[in-house]
Amino acid sequence: MARFVTEELDDGLAILTLNRPERRNAIGMELADDLVDAVRRAAENPQARAVLLRGAGGTFSVGGDVKGMARGEGGDVPVDHRVSELRRVMDVSRLLHDMRKPTVAALDGAAAGGGLSLALACDLRIAAKSTKITTAFAKVALPGDFGGTWLLTRLVGSAKARELFFCCPLLTADEAYAHGLVTRVVPDDQLQKAAYDLAMSLAHGPTVTLGYMKQNLNLAEIASFEMSLDAEALQQTRAMSTADHKEAARAFVEKRAPVFKGA
Repeated sequence: MARFVTEELDDGLAILTLNRPERRNAIGMELADDLVDAVRRAAENPQARAVLLRGAGGTFSVGGDVKGMARGEGGDVPVDHRVSELRRVMDVSRLLHDMRKPTVAALDGAAAGGGLSLALACDLRIAAKSTKITTAFAKVALPGDFGGTWLLTRLVGSAKARELFFCCPLLTADEAYAHGLVTRVVPDDQLQKAAYDLAMSLAHGPTVTLGYMKQNLNLAEIASFEMSLDAEALQQTRAMSTADHKEAARAFVEKRAPVFKGA
C-alpha cells in the first residue's frame, strides 16, 4: 500500500513528512489517515522528544484535495458517516497542539487551507522566504477544518482571523511573519536545515519541563488568570523534581552547558 506520510526517528526527533508530492501534498482521506496515525505514534513514543512536520517535493501542503472534491469522491456516503470520519482525522490537529512535546512545522512552497491549519496546530513554524500562505477555504466555498478557525483566532485575534478567512489574501512569508503566523522566515535553501536544527534543539531540551510549559501555555489560551497561576505553581514544583532541572542547576553553578536527558 502507498504511504502518504513517512516517519523517521532521529536522535529523539520524530520527523514526519507529508509524502504526496505529485499533488503538492493535498490532503485526501488516505493522507489524513496516515497522518493522524503517525502523529499519534510520535505523541505516544517516549523516545520521540520533539516532532518536525514537513512536506515532500518543495511544498508543505496546498490543503484539501479539491480535484477529488470536484469528482464527487465520497459523495455517496451518508453525511453523518462523513462527519464522523472527518472529525476522526481532524484529531491530528489536537494531537499536534496538545502533545507534551514541542512540534515544529517547516513551511515551503505553499501552506493553504487544511495544510495551514496543520501548521497552525504546531508550536512553532519556520517558513521559506518564497512560501505562499492562505486560508483558501472561502475560495472553494468551505468554512474550514482541522481546527483552523480556533487556532488562527488565538494566534492573531478575532478581527484579523475573520479577515484572513473571509477574504483569503495570499500572504508572503514576510507578511505572515508580520501577522504572527510564522515564527521565523529563512532563505529557501536554508529552510530544511533551520527547521531541523530548531526541532533537534528542542528534542535535546528538558523534555518533561517543556511538556509542563506547553500545558501552561495551552491553558493560558482558555483559562482565567487564577487557574493559570494554580497550574504554574503545580508544574513549577513538579519540574523542580526532575533530573533535568537538577542537572541544569549543577551546570549553572559549574559554568557549563547542561546535558538534558529528557527526564
